[in-house]
Amino acid sequence: MPITPVIDHAVINVDEELDQAQCLFQRMGFQLSTRGHHSMGSSNHLAIFADNYLELLGYEPARQTDSRGLWNVAPGLAGLVWKTGDAHAVWRHLQQCQLDGEPPTHFFRPVILPDGSQTEARFCISRIRASAVAYGFSFFCEHQTPQAIWQPAWQVHPNGVQALSAFVIASPQPEQTLALYRQLFSIEARAEDNGGYVLDSGSCCLRIITHQQASLEFALPPVAAQAPAKMVALCFQVASLERLRRCLNQGDIQWREQGHQVLVMQQQAHWLAMRFEEKE
Repeated sequence: MPITPVIDHAVINVDEELDQAQCLFQRMGFQLSTRGHHSMGSSNHLAIFADNYLELLGYEPARQTDSRGLWNVAPGLAGLVWKTGDAHAVWRHLQQCQLDGEPPTHFFRPVILPDGSQTEARFCISRIRASAVAYGFSFFCEHQTPQAIWQPAWQVHPNGVQALSAFVIASPQPEQTLALYRQLFSIEARAEDNGGYVLDSGSCCLRIITHQQASLEFALPPVAAQAPAKMVALCFQVASLERLRRCLNQGDIQWREQGHQVLVMQQQAHWLAMRFEEKE
């Protein structure tokens, strides 16, 4: 079954620092959902955009279960999540590719909608085998109740962010890291002049670049050229860079001008680097 890649959301693992993460991202001008609690024990906040979103995923100590489950990974940008309308069909595809992890998993979390009514957000996910994604986790998410996520009132952000536009992985050998996604999907990635690759995947592309290129573009601390692959940065489309700058200044967030883009370095965003640009 050919699968077309569409990125659904990016996950930042903040462990037990949900309060700190909530405060930081609100200071950056993101509207965050009220804290949600999954049936499997984790908790989260979402920044929801037009057709994708950012998830701050962690644990409240009182709610933490013995098993960390899918999210037993280091803090930081950790999860690349793909859209699917049929998690079971994807699982069969993963089996054919010998990339299947656990069988499809169902879970939910209670949600209070903008009008005050309560519902449940329900999901079914099929995870890519953990050993194939040593630098984090990746799964396909079937939203069984999309209206519990994409509410218009939640898609408006003070900083003017409209979409997650790129998910960036730094790798010692981008072509080798890309091999997994070539195996999974029915479209080819585009080569960049810098030795990296871009996989078009809905409104958010996947970029796989060298550690050196990641350090140049996102002001990341230098690492050895052969350091393991790592999820390092997210890019966002904004309505207005001027509006974004005002928001960052009001939140006492340091930023750097980078051509026609604004960069919030990892030292400020704590878990990752973040770059913002206006839609052309």
